[in-house]
Amino acid sequence: MAQYPQAPDGDAAPSRSEQAYRQLLALLNAAPRDSRLPGEVDMTRQLGVSRPVLRQALERLRAEGRIYTRKGSGTFVGSPPQAVPFGPLTSIADVRSFLEFRCNLESEMATLAAVHYGKSELAAIRSARKALERALAEGQSGIEHDIAFHAAIAHASGNRFYVMTLAALSDQTHYSIGLIRDLSGRQPPLRAREVNAEHALIEKAIAARDGDAAAAAMREHLRGGMLRLFGK
Repeated sequence: MAQYPQAPDGDAAPSRSEQAYRQLLALLNAAPRDSRLPGEVDMTRQLGVSRPVLRQALERLRAEGRIYTRKGSGTFVGSPPQAVPFGPLTSIADVRSFLEFRCNLESEMATLAAVHYGKSELAAIRSARKALERALAEGQSGIEHDIAFHAAIAHASGNRFYVMTLAALSDQTHYSIGLIRDLSGRQPPLRAREVNAEHALIEKAIAARDGDAAAAAMREHLRGGMLRLFGK
């Protein structure tokens, strides 16, 4: 896994959702594919977290394709994303290229999500967006929630290669988001309002099944990140 400089002191400790995600990930890696996970009550007791925190972690795993649900039967272990040989971001030029790549990749992904999403996929997108809003309002970094929002859109696209690619790029995405937030000249409240508004527009366009608007909203969001980092 890629190694990057540690986050600032305020972001050093992972959130409870991130901790639950990592604990569940360890359990999934040790479990056979298609094996059934314990129920939510048992998992909250085992992990020592609340049900809302557990559900945030499960939604992220579901968006990444690591777990799946059978109606009336429970939640099961899915396939781990296949490794893709993306290296770490080693320069500012690398970060710019990465954000440009995401802009092209995820705008098309959003188009497909608007066409193919089902009720549960839209609910996962909405839940991840609201979780990010809460995290930012509480002064948390919210990076894992931001990643979960985009992963949920990948899952809604109906194309497993988007899911696998975003999962393989999670380290680079985490690093680039953190860099944007650390180096942006905008104050955190203004930056949070911009990000929340951009995400809301993406969700609205997907919910309306407007693929062109979804692509445009995603493109504007990712270009907004470039603007916050590099300026005009």
